[in-house]
Amino acid sequence: MRAPLTREHLSLVGAVTPDGTLIVQQLTQPVDSETITVWLSLLQEVLPGKLWILWDGAPIHRSKLLKTYLAEGAGKRIHLERFPGYAPEMNPAEGVWQYLKHVELRNCCCADMPTLRKEITAAVRRIQEKPEIVKACFRQVGYY
Repeated sequence: MRAPLTREHLSLVGAVTPDGTLIVQQLTQPVDSETITVWLSLLQEVLPGKLWILWDGAPIHRSKLLKTYLAEGAGKRIHLERFPGYAPEMNPAEGVWQYLKHVELRNCCCADMPTLRKEITAAVRRIQEKPEIVKACFRQVGYY
């Protein structure tokens, strides 16, 4: 099977909450530190109260830009915790990503990027309509 090589890119950033909320944003560029600070700003707009964010130790999660962002005021509402080195089994979001890929998007083959974006949007909406899936991912890792 042949596929054309392109420079098109699609990244997803997401957040899950114990009450079953799933928030996802599609990006047409790779995720970097600036993207993460914008994402955290968006989460602060969408989710009320203090945010306790658990994430992996990726370099973009430890950058100088992110530390500056938190020091300039965002740290009042955001508390960051890092998972141990490589521990996807502790991250409920990993369960959601697996469900998205292996259940909602199984057998999905898209001819182009617009179709892929459309399929991902529909799959995410299906998960958002079933908060018990997200809650199950929290239970699976032992958080409640």
